[in-house]
Amino acid sequence: MDLKLMIWLVVGATFALYIGIAIWARAGSTGEFYVAGKGVNPVANGMATAADWMSAASFISMAGLIAFLGYSGSVYLMGWTGGYVLMALLLAPYLRKFGKFTVPQFVGDRFYSNTARIVAVICLLVISITYVIGQMRGVGIAFSRFLEVDLLWGLIAGMTVVFIYAVLGGMKGITYTQIAQYVVMIFAYTVPAVFISLQLTGHFLPQTGLGGTLSGQDGVYLLTALDNVLVDLGFTQYTTSEAFSTLNMFLLTMALMIGTAGLPHVIIRFFTVPRVRDARKSAGWALVFIAILYTTAPAVGAMAMYNIINTLHPGGVGNTAEAMVYDERPDWMRTWEDTGLMEFQQQGEGERVHYYNPANPPAWADDVEGQGYRLERFDRDILVLANPEIAGLPNWVIALVAAGGIAAALSTAAGLLLAISSAISHDLLKGVFMPNISEKRELLAGRLAMVGAILLAGYLGLNPPGFAAEVVALAFGLAAATLFPVLMMGIFYKRMNKQGAITGMLVGLFATLTYIFLFKGFLFLPGTALLPDNPDGWIFGISPQGFGTIGAILNVIAAVIVSKLTAPPPKEIQDLVESVRVPRADAASS
Repeated sequence: MDLKLMIWLVVGATFALYIGIAIWARAGSTGEFYVAGKGVNPVANGMATAADWMSAASFISMAGLIAFLGYSGSVYLMGWTGGYVLMALLLAPYLRKFGKFTVPQFVGDRFYSNTARIVAVICLLVISITYVIGQMRGVGIAFSRFLEVDLLWGLIAGMTVVFIYAVLGGMKGITYTQIAQYVVMIFAYTVPAVFISLQLTGHFLPQTGLGGTLSGQDGVYLLTALDNVLVDLGFTQYTTSEAFSTLNMFLLTMALMIGTAGLPHVIIRFFTVPRVRDARKSAGWALVFIAILYTTAPAVGAMAMYNIINTLHPGGVGNTAEAMVYDERPDWMRTWEDTGLMEFQQQGEGERVHYYNPANPPAWADDVEGQGYRLERFDRDILVLANPEIAGLPNWVIALVAAGGIAAALSTAAGLLLAISSAISHDLLKGVFMPNISEKRELLAGRLAMVGAILLAGYLGLNPPGFAAEVVALAFGLAAATLFPVLMMGIFYKRMNKQGAITGMLVGLFATLTYIFLFKGFLFLPGTALLPDNPDGWIFGISPQGFGTIGAILNVIAAVIVSKLTAPPPKEIQDLVESVRVPRADAASS
C-alpha cells in the first residue's frame, strides 16, 4: 500500500478513536471537566499520567537530543524520571489529601490569601504557556510530515485538532483519550526500535542492543563504531560528556527533577483518583509506563545517528568517491526537505553530499571543500519521526510512528491547555473575581481561555526559542523556581506564611524569567536576546535551562527570611498543615 495512504489510514483511525472517546466521555459538570469526577482507577490514571507527561519533548525530541549530544543528553533522562520519584513521595499524596482541584487553590487556601492564589496562577500560566510552545512545535512537525506540507500549515492543522478534543472533553475526556494515546505512543516508539535493534545488532531488546556488537562486524560494539565515525567527521565522541560542564550538568538535572515535581498539569492528575493511597499508586504505575519509553530512547538516538551517517557515507567516512549522490537521495530526505526542517546547500560543482563538522573539519574535508552539496540543516526534532524511514522499515511502521508522534504532542498539549483554562476560569474568575459565577459560564470561560492559549502557543511554536525538549526544559526550570518550593514549604514548613510564599514565588519567577530572556529573547521574540546563548556567553557558565535550580534557591531564601520577619500563620492553618502531613486511620477514605 502507498505510504501516504497508509499514514492517512492509521492516523485517521487513531483520531476517530480519540474524538470518539472525547464525545463519549463529554464533561457534564465542572467536577468532571477538571478532575474526571475523582473516579479514575490508579493503573488507568498512571497510564494517562504517563501520556500527559511523555510529551512531544519525550517522544519526538529527546532521542534527537541524545543522538546529537551523546552521553550528555542523559541529563534529560535522569532529571525527568528522578523528578517523578520526588513527586510521588513528597507531593502527590499530601496534595490529594488536601483535596483541592488545582495548585493555585492549594496555595490560596494554605496561605490564606487571594494574592498568593493570583501569584500562583501567574506562575502556572507562564510555565504552561512556555511548555505548550514546545508541544505546539512538536504538533507542527508531526502534522507537517504527515500532511507533507510546510511547518506553518502543519501547525494550523495541529492547533485545530487540539482545539476540538481538548475543548469538548475536559479532564474526563482527556483522561480516557490519553490512555488510548499512551498505547498508540508506546507501540509507535518501541516497534521500530525493536526492528532497528534486530537489524543492527541482532538483539530483540533495544536496551541490550545499545550495548551490543554490530551484526556482521566481529566484536565491534555499536557505541565504539559510533564513536569512531563521529571522530572521523570532526565531532566529539558519542560516549563523552563534554556538552555540559559538571556545574551545568548538576544544575540542569536538579532543575528538571524539582521542576517535574512542581508541574501543575501533572499534579492535577493526582486529584482524579478516589483515595489518597491511590495517588501514590498512580505515581508508581506512571513511572513504570514512562520507563518503557525512557529506557528505549538512548538506543533510538544512537542507532538513528549510526544509520544517518551510513546513509550519507555508504562507502565509509572519508571515502568521498562513494558519498551519497544528491539526486539519488532517499524519499524520506525529500519529504523532510519539503517541510523546511532538513536542508542541503550546493557548494559548487559535483553531485555528492559531504557531511562533516565545519568548525573542526577532518583532514579529508580539504579534498571536497567547495564541491558538491553540504547537509546544512538536520533538525533534531525530526529524528524519531524519520527513524523508521532511515532504516528502511515497512510502511505500516512509518505510519504508526506518525500516529505516535501526533498522539504524544496532542496528549500533553491537551493537559496543559486544561491547566491554563482551569487557572483562569476556576482560580481567577470563580476563586477571586466572580465567586457567584454559574457552572455554565465558568465552563465557557475555561473554553475561551483554551482558545487564546492555543493561538498564542501556535504563534510562538513557529518561532520557538530552541528544540522542543529545550523549550520544555525552560518550562521545568520555571516550575522549579516558582511552584515546587512553595508547595514543599506549604506541606512541610508550617511556619511559612502568606508574605513569605508570595515573596518567594515572585523572586523565583522574576529571577528565572530575566535570566532566560537575556539569552532567549524578551518574551521569546526572535532578535531580542541581549547575550549570546552559548557556554561562552552564559553567566558563570550556567545555561538558561539549568538556572531554575538557582531560582529555586533564591525563592526559598527570600520566603524564609520574609516569613521570619512577619507574623506566623494563624493557628488553624498550622493545624491544617499538621493534619495533611500526619496519617490518619480514616485517610484511605478521605
